[in-house]
Amino acid sequence: MDTRTVVIGAGMAGARLARLLAPVCDVALLGDEPHAPYNRVLLAEVLAGRYAPEVIALPPVPGDPDGPGGPGGAGTVRRGVRAVRIDREARTVHCADGSAVAYDRLVLATGSNPVLPPLRGTSGGLPEGVHPFRTLDDCLALAALARTGTRAVVIGGGLLGVSAARALAERGADVVLAHHGPTLMDRHLDPAAGALVRTHLEGLGVEVHTECHVRGLRSGGRQTVTGVELADGFVLDAECVVLACGVRPRTALAAEAGLRVRQGIVVDDELRTSDPYIHAIGDCAEHSGTVYGLATAAVEQADTLAARLSGSDPAAAYTGTRALTRLTLGGAGSLDVAAFGEPAPRPGDDVVQLADATRGAYRKVVVRGDRLVGGVLLGDLATVGALARAWEGDDPLPDAPLLHLLTTDGGF
Repeated sequence: MDTRTVVIGAGMAGARLARLLAPVCDVALLGDEPHAPYNRVLLAEVLAGRYAPEVIALPPVPGDPDGPGGPGGAGTVRRGVRAVRIDREARTVHCADGSAVAYDRLVLATGSNPVLPPLRGTSGGLPEGVHPFRTLDDCLALAALARTGTRAVVIGGGLLGVSAARALAERGADVVLAHHGPTLMDRHLDPAAGALVRTHLEGLGVEVHTECHVRGLRSGGRQTVTGVELADGFVLDAECVVLACGVRPRTALAAEAGLRVRQGIVVDDELRTSDPYIHAIGDCAEHSGTVYGLATAAVEQADTLAARLSGSDPAAAYTGTRALTRLTLGGAGSLDVAAFGEPAPRPGDDVVQLADATRGAYRKVVVRGDRLVGGVLLGDLATVGALARAWEGDDPLPDAPLLHLLTTDGGF
């Protein structure tokens, strides 16, 4: 077993790995945020005011100053420390504060950065009142701005933008959601399901614009945002703007060290990069051509790598994740959304679909041969557990009419 493992990135993947390794390895966790590791999936609940920030904290890593055992625990946790360079020959990580940390094994869990579109009015940096929605600091800054009557514009109608719009509306802000695509959450949902999400948001008071292209930001005195300019010249008044335009894997550190990078940091089934002493997991990692960007994949990768590095299962291999995307849109008459696999059928696929506009319920599954290959469900999600298990396990479907897949027990 290697004597010293350094993990760069204290997000969900890095913190989980460090927590699993700490009882058996000398592990150091470096995180550039000052906060204890937290569950990024629940940031919208903090923005909505449902949870206090401490509620979304992850289980503490031994060695964290606020964790059990304090700073003298089984590992070392350094918060607010940014890694700036990897010296692969010396096996050392250099940090922005001038310190250097030696490693026998290095794990990159650097996550992803928000995509900041090239908008007019941002050449000198983002105006005051404009924030991505990626970190706890972003969330707290937006929460401080949002109050009853605040004019808020969310740019981007994917999963993150929809979550932010819902949360701001729950805080009482007057929210406009501007999305360039034809339907909301179009990466995960089909048009019918996206239309139901839109109806639900509009019921919360959110003004939704699709096929809407944003050209720039306007700001007033002291570079404080005052509006969002659309491509047709129309200006949306704004005191608060959320940039929810997607994320991009953080690969700069790896690329500068000469590691193989495509969309993400390329890893094999051992989650090993092109350097055998360096691994990558979570949102920054690309496995078999896929960057997952999902919490489920981050957890599975962390568990697999922990088994290998700790010696508990030296042959453990990561072969990919079949993950379900799930979202709850709160407010009066909350709406549950779940999507998995391929919601768009290919020629020859069977499609089973049930819709109840009155109740805001929608169910659709795609079947290829005797396998379930994708689905979208909104409203009552009683069937989602059985369907997800069949999809994740790639199991043959029961010999029954396909309509049974959408009954309350999923036909199983």
